[in-house]
Amino acid sequence: MSDQNRFLEIHYSLRGKTLPADHGYALYSAIKQQLQKLGYENLPSDLRLSTIPGVPNHEGVVYLNQASRFRIRCLSDQVQTWYRFFQNQVLDIQGHLIRLVQPRITLPKPSRTLAARLVTFKLEAIDHLEMPHYFLESCQKRLNHLGIQGRPFIPSDPNGDLARRTIQVKGKKVVGYRVIVEDLTPEDSLKLQWHGLGGRQHFGCGWFYPHKEDIDAA
Repeated sequence: MSDQNRFLEIHYSLRGKTLPADHGYALYSAIKQQLQKLGYENLPSDLRLSTIPGVPNHEGVVYLNQASRFRIRCLSDQVQTWYRFFQNQVLDIQGHLIRLVQPRITLPKPSRTLAARLVTFKLEAIDHLEMPHYFLESCQKRLNHLGIQGRPFIPSDPNGDLARRTIQVKGKKVVGYRVIVEDLTPEDSLKLQWHGLGGRQHFGCGWFYPHKEDIDAA
């Protein structure tokens, strides 16, 4: 059985008030620090991390609410290990403290349309006007490599501009886009949720979820 047919999600509720809006790398760093206490040098490649949704104040902070969740994806035979590891874990995210509580194990849900808040690729230095074209080419090439039939596109923001996103990694700003992939079969939908698209996936990039969830992750 392939990996995409035997992975599970674990959802953790949160105790805390706020997070930095751009917290993907800081969240990764906090988790890595806890893992090192167990002898891990880096996060395992088959552990997927999401960023945490909240209500943005548009000044670099998001407020956590009852819908805010920290989510991971892992292989079914590792679920007990990660369930115990993250339960009641306290993470310091750039001075914002959160506790992970009340874990729930769920099956991933296939959906004809998936969305990712931020996808990034290592593109050569090109004119920004040309970047969406090369970015979508990279998305399509990766989908083809994975054997996924689907149509990727960059949606627009409420103001009508392309949904351009950034993430700060070690003081460097990395540019990407929000991505939606349509016309997926159930099998391809699960495959995309497991493999994701692009790089920096330990920082929450390339995390696809059913578009109907409409999560405005920070």
